[in-house]
Amino acid sequence: MTPTEDDHSDAESFKSAQDEVNDLPGSAAAESEKHFSPEDEAKFLNESNTHKTTANAFFSKASYTDAITTYDKALASCPTYLDYEIAVLRANIAACYLKLEEWKTAMDNASLAIESLDRLDSEVGLPSKPAKDGTPAVTEAADDDNRVQEVDEEQAARIERLEKSGRGLAEVRRLRVKALLRRARARASLAKWADLAGAEEDYTALLAAPLADVLGPMDRRTVEAGLREVRPQLAQAKEAEMAEMMGKLKDMGNGVLGLFGLSTDNFKFEKGEGGGYSMQFDQNAGKRGSS
Repeated sequence: MTPTEDDHSDAESFKSAQDEVNDLPGSAAAESEKHFSPEDEAKFLNESNTHKTTANAFFSKASYTDAITTYDKALASCPTYLDYEIAVLRANIAACYLKLEEWKTAMDNASLAIESLDRLDSEVGLPSKPAKDGTPAVTEAADDDNRVQEVDEEQAARIERLEKSGRGLAEVRRLRVKALLRRARARASLAKWADLAGAEEDYTALLAAPLADVLGPMDRRTVEAGLREVRPQLAQAKEAEMAEMMGKLKDMGNGVLGLFGLSTDNFKFEKGEGGGYSMQFDQNAGKRGSS
């Protein structure tokens, strides 16, 4: 799809407005958090939503490449501090790449969606710290056990961003569920040891609080089925990759030892009764059976 003159005009307008915000003096820029004026924000968000609607239509017609291109336009128009909107677009792009079976790119976009949502959720990924007796806390919250806990600066910043986004915590977490499901599927499809371990981690997170509270019955079945599939594959992949690594190490060792007329076969490791290993040198290893 060839960009039109209007596309270029919109992009230049967005860049110009962003440059003006970035050029603010240090203190003013920090206070504004590089936000556009309400008028400019509404304008750029409307442009982004228009592109997103078009991209959604492409997706529904299975035109996934066109959908990705148009979601990218939506991202280009969307103010970068609108974390929820950015997360929606990244999660949608991940869904497109899953359909195209481009697992790595799907995983990367789902991860970017999750990173955006991290900036809105005051609990996920942040350990709670009990308030210290006698130490006044600037901001406080109660946990599930009704114990007062201190909210640190990062949590306070997330709470503030969530309030500014106009989204509820449950809404943010439902989107996180979608992004995690998509990343888990992509990781499982990559089928490498590390990726399968990541898929298991994602599925496990979905069954734990606080995400389990917003996990629907169908998604729960998907997660449970995913775990049943991933866990045996994870063990097999670990064994296969360890064997491959040991084979490469053996080849490397043979390359060095060969200079001295030896090989790794000359060195035998035997496990002792105490659990330790002893090494024995066998000078004739590899020569037996030869005439």
